[in-house]
Amino acid sequence: MGERGGSEQVTLNNMIRRARPTMCYKEKSTDDDDLEDLSRLEGEEDDEEDEDEWQPEVVAPKRQRKTAAAPKKLAEKKPAVKKPAKPKEPKPKAPRKRAEKKPRAPRGKKKEPAAPAEEAGGEEEAGGVAGDGAAEDVAVKVKEERLSFIVPAGGNYRDAGGTESGPSQELSSNQQPLLYKKEEPEDDFTFGEPAPKKLKTSEAPQGKPVRQQKTGRDLRYDLQMNWDPIEVLSEMTQVEWWVCRNIVELFREENTIPFIVRYRKELINHMDADGVREVQLSLEELCAVSKKSQSISQTLKKEGVLTAEIEQMLKNCRSHDELEHVYAPYKKGSKLSKARRAKQLGLEPAAIALLQDPQNLNLHAFVKPQCEGLTSLEEVATGVAQILADTVAKDKETLAFIRSLCDRSAVTLHSSVSKAALKEQQQPMGERTGKPKDIDKFHLYCDFTSNVQRIQHHQTLAINRGESLKILTVKVNVPDWVKSEFCRWCVNVRWRPQGCARDDHMKILHDAVEDSYKRLIQPLLCRGYRTNLTASAEKESIAMFVRNLRQRLLVCPVRGRAIMGVDPGFRHGCKLAILSPTSQILHTDVVYPHHGGGAREADKLRYLMLKYSCHTIVIGNGTACRETEEFFARLIAGKFFQPLDVSYCIINEAGASIYSVSPEAVKEMPDLDPNIRSAVSIGRRVQDPLAELVKIDPKHIGIGTYQHDVSQTALKAGLDSVVEECVSFVGVDINICSETLMRHVAGLNAGRARSIAEWREKNGPFANREQLKLVKGLGPKSFQQCAGFIRINPENLQSFGRTEADQAAAPSEKPPTKRGKGKAPAGVTARPNPLDQTCIHPESYSIAMRFLERIEGRVEETGRPELKQRVEASVQRIGLEGLAKALDTTPETLQLIVDGLTQPSGFDIRQGFEQADFKRGIVSMADLRTGVVLTGRVENTTLFGAFVDIGVGRSGLIHKSNMTLEKLPADRRRRSLALGPGERVEVRVLNVDAQRGRIGLDLIRVLQ
Repeated sequence: MGERGGSEQVTLNNMIRRARPTMCYKEKSTDDDDLEDLSRLEGEEDDEEDEDEWQPEVVAPKRQRKTAAAPKKLAEKKPAVKKPAKPKEPKPKAPRKRAEKKPRAPRGKKKEPAAPAEEAGGEEEAGGVAGDGAAEDVAVKVKEERLSFIVPAGGNYRDAGGTESGPSQELSSNQQPLLYKKEEPEDDFTFGEPAPKKLKTSEAPQGKPVRQQKTGRDLRYDLQMNWDPIEVLSEMTQVEWWVCRNIVELFREENTIPFIVRYRKELINHMDADGVREVQLSLEELCAVSKKSQSISQTLKKEGVLTAEIEQMLKNCRSHDELEHVYAPYKKGSKLSKARRAKQLGLEPAAIALLQDPQNLNLHAFVKPQCEGLTSLEEVATGVAQILADTVAKDKETLAFIRSLCDRSAVTLHSSVSKAALKEQQQPMGERTGKPKDIDKFHLYCDFTSNVQRIQHHQTLAINRGESLKILTVKVNVPDWVKSEFCRWCVNVRWRPQGCARDDHMKILHDAVEDSYKRLIQPLLCRGYRTNLTASAEKESIAMFVRNLRQRLLVCPVRGRAIMGVDPGFRHGCKLAILSPTSQILHTDVVYPHHGGGAREADKLRYLMLKYSCHTIVIGNGTACRETEEFFARLIAGKFFQPLDVSYCIINEAGASIYSVSPEAVKEMPDLDPNIRSAVSIGRRVQDPLAELVKIDPKHIGIGTYQHDVSQTALKAGLDSVVEECVSFVGVDINICSETLMRHVAGLNAGRARSIAEWREKNGPFANREQLKLVKGLGPKSFQQCAGFIRINPENLQSFGRTEADQAAAPSEKPPTKRGKGKAPAGVTARPNPLDQTCIHPESYSIAMRFLERIEGRVEETGRPELKQRVEASVQRIGLEGLAKALDTTPETLQLIVDGLTQPSGFDIRQGFEQADFKRGIVSMADLRTGVVLTGRVENTTLFGAFVDIGVGRSGLIHKSNMTLEKLPADRRRRSLALGPGERVEVRVLNVDAQRGRIGLDLIRVLQ
């Protein structure tokens, strides 16, 4: 022991007297000495400088560099556990040193009571060694923990430098636990095959309940409320209980909506993305209520007013309005409620006695002439009534009864002009201050009354806007009989005294019930109706935005032709951009067809179109659109561009100007004028609408209405979600797509998209999906979510100059890009996989290969007609469910595999959607007559109707009253969502108001 202690002292002195703390010298010692000296070296400063100075010759990933074999380097990795040694104490006594270290190990344990074995062992080791016995305990514990790690088959693993080590290359016990970190399991990219499910069979078309495996604590435990969140969620969304439970578990596992909808259909009973999104929003609302309830409880607890009764009332609340109702009397800055003042005066026993023991209640005993509020019997009675009123208003059963009464009655919403607006209107123009109130805009709602159960969503949003502008006053009217019935029920049933009560006591109770209804319950009901109407209207408006955006993004692209994009204008001319079939900019120019030089500009246009073989013109619908359209229509009618057969279309240019000055546009087209960038954007919106429109904020694309009257957070979340959905379902070719498009793929974000783009620039194109695992920051969860939506097209690999033979010959042991956490996954090759062109997820590749073996097909035949015939024959002969059972998978997964194997190469789900309308002639508004039947395309839909482009420069309106059920297909008979942008319709002109530029249309039918 003496020699050992001396050795430790010499080592410690050498450490302290070093002039440069990064140059630490460590003598060779035994394993136990290494462990003790390791704990003393952990306090060295500037660990990053140490790492640079002591870096080995072979560069290794960050994780393995931290765990080199030298104990002196290991000691520099945990400076936060032990304070650095002080140079002022060159020779500290060993016993005192040990005594100071003793409490450190348990202190580390207290911070993580439920830490896993490897984490606890690391903290215990970092705490230092108290003595010989402690050192042996630590060493033994480390060895036991080391055995708990899972090592690949054969005991071999690949270290940072790429060398293999096996059982023969053993490390000492004090080094072993530091070779692995807790984050390592995060890089496990393996996927278990989905368990066999029986669902959606022919005998049970509605599906059978399937339970999702629980991965953590129950949601009810996390929310800490008295109600079951799954049951409430099912009640709010009208979705089966088991489906809600599965969706909650899937979201808690951080799955995205596109992944759930495509690859977990059996768990959600084949719900669409909108249905899953609705459940998600309702779940977030319940979580927000729970969080608010806990926050209020903590606030009241600090103030010392939280009681068990109040806490239970808060936990019973299911909405923010109910929470506000309970919390309002206790808010800071608010006056003390009448009931709390009466309770402070000591009248609560009297109120309880009035209900439970009225025959023995003597109110005269509570009269105190010297105490304010108790000077007379009338004041005592008033105080007791106020306590009873508060109790009645917060009773759960009472509130349920009054709501049931209101549901059976005709509750109405009434709006009228506010006094402030009337007063301003009566003032002379010169005396008015501020912005004048435009009452005429709200003339429909100046004296408006509607039942709350029949009011339209757009009416609710319009009334809310008028109220926020202080033009309208809004009131909720509850019938008088509701109050009478409520008071009778309270006095005779719910709050009837338990015993014989005198008339004066019954009068106090009756007054308390009436006061409770008028002062507390009725305002609560009115706020609830307004909140529910607004929430429902906002939800429907956002749903309209989402549906419009989806149909705008999924417009079928126009491929294989050069296009001239035209941004029309008067003063600054029409900006031109000629694009190749692959959207490359071939030429840009400016023409001035509206300045008297039409013939000269027409010759320039003809020269450019002949030079680039361009026979398609795309005109933005902005300023000078109508005049520019007439100019081109006149040239086409005169066959000016022969031998080219030229046609044109009008495209919505909303957001093009905003995009032209955005950082993305500057980065993509740094040398172009912003006006020319707008023309490029207009042309690309026809070639690939999805790739171009994702560059623009969805709120600027010109879809929907009342976008400023709804919750901006909910609107942004909904629009971003549908963009992710569309991009993911269409799929992106990872080797040619832009970084902007890539960030909208499920599981990716701006940072991961940037990392993928950087990897692509550094290492060349991706040969297969497996190589995504080598990208920095792309962990197993992100890979699982995005892999099925990413495509690897062999044709694009050839365009990069990389053939399949080159990819197969590429070394698979190529050092991966430096990763922040975890090791690079082993076994990633550069060999192309034909399944990477399909919608089949990598977790189902093994099932797909077994299916191909069963039908005697080859993976190289994916997308070919001969393989399609064999697949269809097998499915027809055995049946999808029989094949799924034989392959030990679900019918949903097998259907995806069948689709992926049979769809041709380059398949695009947008091929079945509508395309832009190209025309050669023009019709003016003056040509319209009442009763004329036309065809048009829906341009935008709102909560009150649909705007249709019929080719006259002005969109006509089909009011929702003219969209009756018999005129709509069966699958579109849903309120406010009957039509969407891009759909072709046949309409009849009802009226034309040329002065106001309005066209009324009647829907005849929807063209399929």
